[in-house]
Amino acid sequence: MRLARAVDRVIQTALEEQRIVGTVVMVAHRCITVCAQAAGWADREAPTPTYLDTIFRWASLTKPVVSVAAMRLMAQGKLHLDDEVTRYLPEFQPRLADGSTPTITIRQLLTHTAGLGYRFMQKEGDYLTYQVSDGLDDSGLTLAQNIAAISKTRLFSAPGTAWRYSVATDVLGLILEQVCAKPLQTVLAELITEPLKMADTAFYIAPDKAPRVATAYADGNPTPIRMGAEHRLPFANLGEVIYSPARVFNPNAFAGGGGGMSGSAADLLKLLETVRKGGGELLPPEYAQALLDNQIGDLYVNMKGAGWGFSFMGAVVTDPTQANTTLSQGSVRWGGVYGNAWFIDPARELSVVALTNTSVEGTSGLFPQQLTDAITGVLD
Repeated sequence: MRLARAVDRVIQTALEEQRIVGTVVMVAHRCITVCAQAAGWADREAPTPTYLDTIFRWASLTKPVVSVAAMRLMAQGKLHLDDEVTRYLPEFQPRLADGSTPTITIRQLLTHTAGLGYRFMQKEGDYLTYQVSDGLDDSGLTLAQNIAAISKTRLFSAPGTAWRYSVATDVLGLILEQVCAKPLQTVLAELITEPLKMADTAFYIAPDKAPRVATAYADGNPTPIRMGAEHRLPFANLGEVIYSPARVFNPNAFAGGGGGMSGSAADLLKLLETVRKGGGELLPPEYAQALLDNQIGDLYVNMKGAGWGFSFMGAVVTDPTQANTTLSQGSVRWGGVYGNAWFIDPARELSVVALTNTSVEGTSGLFPQQLTDAITGVLD
């Protein structure tokens, strides 16, 4: 099949050039999984091959799971887009530079327009002062303690006025706990992973599944570096990402809605396809469509550039030419900093998941871009 051959060429090139260590790529087209490939090493040093059911650390691939769960609660009338965050978290009142505490809404959390930020994007500032966790380190904090630390920080902008990638989905995760009066893992299991039979998706990986978890690697020269107990990786000349790969094996690590889950490629593909096809048994069609539509108007998505907006799940192509992408207008894509990427192209009836164990090449390097171009090129 042409598509499978095209995907294989991209994978083999990335492996030969030692840009990634291992990967699983799955492609669904017109409701059929037309490509499922595993290649490279789940553990290079063991060595252990990568298999289709290999479990990867998802990082920000967790965010769409939380977003879809929030929309399910909205469809049930238990949560509303324009609810104020303080309705559920009365003490969550981060302030502006002038000392005032503005209103933040659920909508702004979902779209990263609440004025919040990330520690790994800063060399200094409140997120370091108050020891806010980005959700990838093994901080020892509870979810409530981390949100309390975030509440002490100054906002980077007035809510609704600018887009900035942030810990907003972690805040949303605590709100889901308050609405459902259950731990976030249980909330997501009941609303998402159990109905979709996403059997390998969780915040905590039990010992019986530990052998299936891919070892984490980071970009290196001439070959990716195996991460240790704590690995620090500079981020865009700003701060640094602090990874604790063993966090997924710690049952006491807080359930971070912004980046704490692990899972398989097949699990994530089930979620993407459910949304793309109109919500299935999870959501009414209008709620599924809202997850994909640009929700921020003309605000600038600085991590993507011109031609992009942002939905409740990821970046949206508003102008393919300006965005310099082969994806169709209305496509949605995002990734996870452990080395993962995904996209939905509704016009092509297409969903793609590309999981790797190599940060950050698998997230924002050549690999996901070459895969996108190869897949869309075959289908055009």
